[in-house]
Amino acid sequence: MQSPCIISLLVAALYNIVDQIFIANASYLGSYGNAANTVVYPLTVIALAVAVMIGDGACAFVSISLGAGRRENAHKSIGSAILLCVISSLVLTAVYFVFADAILTAFGGRVNKETFRQAKSYFFWITVGIPFYMFGQAMNPVIRSDGSPKFAMISTLAGAVMNIILDPIFIFAFKWGMMGAAVATILGQILTAALAVWYLFHMKAVKLEKSSFGLHLRLAKQYLALGMTSFLSQISLVASMMAINNMIQKYGAQDAVFTLPQYAQIPMAVVGIVMKFFQIVISIAVGLAAGCIPVVGYNVGAGRYDRVKALFTRLLICEAAVGAVALVIVEFFPQQLIGIFGAANESEAYTTFAIKAFRTYLCMMPLAMVNKGTFIFLQSVGKAFASTMISLIREVVFGVGFALLLPLRFGLDGVLYSMPVSDVLTFIVAVAVIRATYRQFSNPLEKLPAKNLNSSECTISI
Repeated sequence: MQSPCIISLLVAALYNIVDQIFIANASYLGSYGNAANTVVYPLTVIALAVAVMIGDGACAFVSISLGAGRRENAHKSIGSAILLCVISSLVLTAVYFVFADAILTAFGGRVNKETFRQAKSYFFWITVGIPFYMFGQAMNPVIRSDGSPKFAMISTLAGAVMNIILDPIFIFAFKWGMMGAAVATILGQILTAALAVWYLFHMKAVKLEKSSFGLHLRLAKQYLALGMTSFLSQISLVASMMAINNMIQKYGAQDAVFTLPQYAQIPMAVVGIVMKFFQIVISIAVGLAAGCIPVVGYNVGAGRYDRVKALFTRLLICEAAVGAVALVIVEFFPQQLIGIFGAANESEAYTTFAIKAFRTYLCMMPLAMVNKGTFIFLQSVGKAFASTMISLIREVVFGVGFALLLPLRFGLDGVLYSMPVSDVLTFIVAVAVIRATYRQFSNPLEKLPAKNLNSSECTISI
């Protein structure tokens, strides 16, 4: 049950980091290109936030409708989700095109002229692909809700493989630069979206009809509410990344080394790489927790809270173990990691800062993994509100707050400290919630809320 979840999420995380690997190893792009990628990445997460709100919400609503025998609601909610996804993606695309310069500036794009130029090129082409990207991401959970998690995984994997094949061709052979990286990504997204379209005409549990395709506002209101947790989870990450990017730009300019124009882009590029590595590891955390959801739902429904508690314990141990392995990698092999991202083509300042960033920014990986596993597990037992609140505290209160405050005292290093400090404080909050949840499991008279169990089934976004 966990393998398709983990693989799908890993593939999604690899999409962006693959671009960075090839960009970094192209000597004519290097750290300028990677800094540009870091600037644009949060803007793709905004698109993802809207897509998963629609897709995860529709997924949950379809599952509930089928379970209740309301097949008309099921097919109409899917048709409505398709139409809403297309409309919202076109609106977001138009906003991105019209306000491109202002948006890139807000996310730290003006760290230097070359980075801004590369970011504009990459952003333009990534924006062209927004409708395909959002459609593929929104339909992926809908496909899972139809009982086809393997097809959902394969469709995402196919797009990623195409991206991996085309990146070196467009970047190294054709010398298309940031445009090449973006076009390779777009073509992969088009393939994923095309496979989703094919599947929608061959669904097993739900058959789409002409009457399916309308906004159906009554249904949309219900499934968007179910997808709100996924939306908040993603959009809070955008707030955190925006704060980090701007603090890197501001305090990098005050650093003795990175104040030099030819080195100004290095902190932005490096932190972007470190964050992408973190996303790969956190994908495993999300996959492990999401794979538990059907088992948890069954046992909660059966009143077997002893089994739920035991599963929660095993999950937390597994999350901490994966985090410990990741910690060993970043602490003992940071030079090898940054070597994958074109260190041979860069200055010594690039490698030195990258080693510090890996070791500092990710030094609390085991706690970060436990925190993420806890967020998702709480959703699976019907505690969606508690899960959302802890997630928002982590990303907005701590993530944004410490990214803004710590640099006041520690300069550029303060940006790196913001991640582990946030993870430690979030872990303290999570432990309190875990203990309360354990007490609830141990008290057979204290029922867990059941109303959100179905809505948790597909909300597994990073």
